[in-house]
Amino acid sequence: MTTIAHISDPHVGSPYFVPNLMNRVIVELNELEPDVVVCTGDFTDFGYRQEFKNAVAYLSRITSPVWSVPGNHDARNVGYVHFEELVGPRHWAQDVAGVRIVGADTSEPDLDHGQIGRERYEWLVEQFAVPAELKMLAIHHHLIPLPGTGRERSDVYDSGDLLELLITNGINMVLTGHKHVPYVWRLETMYIVTAGTCASLRLRGHTRPCYNVIEVEGDEVKIHRKYPFGAQTLVAHFSISTGRQYYRELDTLMKESPAPLADIPLAEAPAGNE
Repeated sequence: MTTIAHISDPHVGSPYFVPNLMNRVIVELNELEPDVVVCTGDFTDFGYRQEFKNAVAYLSRITSPVWSVPGNHDARNVGYVHFEELVGPRHWAQDVAGVRIVGADTSEPDLDHGQIGRERYEWLVEQFAVPAELKMLAIHHHLIPLPGTGRERSDVYDSGDLLELLITNGINMVLTGHKHVPYVWRLETMYIVTAGTCASLRLRGHTRPCYNVIEVEGDEVKIHRKYPFGAQTLVAHFSISTGRQYYRELDTLMKESPAPLADIPLAEAPAGNE
């Protein structure tokens, strides 16, 4: 079985960033020992170099390989320069145990919306033109609207063309962040998996800090939502070859979460690297 952890939007440097949550996520990831951790952006709040240095200090404590793409907050104040110097390339392709993961930067400097851009479509097709049991794209911005996030804005401006490209080329899954609300959409045979914020209290409604754990075994994929200090719940289960959906969690976002936010010990651990 291949295990991929998907974290997003810690916003190190924000007044809503909670070091204890980040510390707990790191502990849980190191206990889980996934094959890879994919972070879909917004490491920082303003893209300042010191914010990136603090974020990298946290990420360096994760024992599994960490592959990352920047978010719109990371591109503020020319922060993409610090991302490339301190985190890594903004566009990449990696393989792990039969899974092809391609990361692409959708951020636009000092803008909240994102785009891939037509000049990168051919590159994406080339990166996915390799044999793989599961093909996955990691980006920051959401591709389609998410329930429970209010008025729709700041998505991928060329999402229509991008969705057609991904489905035409047999991509099975897209990992995104940005809205701080976790959700899983099925679109034809492709699944779009959005992670909540893993370490920030910039939350909507009854959502809680969380991250995703993706398990790939044979022809089947299971997606779990994990709450720091809390439970893990199954949110989707599907077939890779057919896209057949065995299970998908519905209509839970507007309800109270499995445990009240007040139950999370937000200030017991040292402040860490913030």
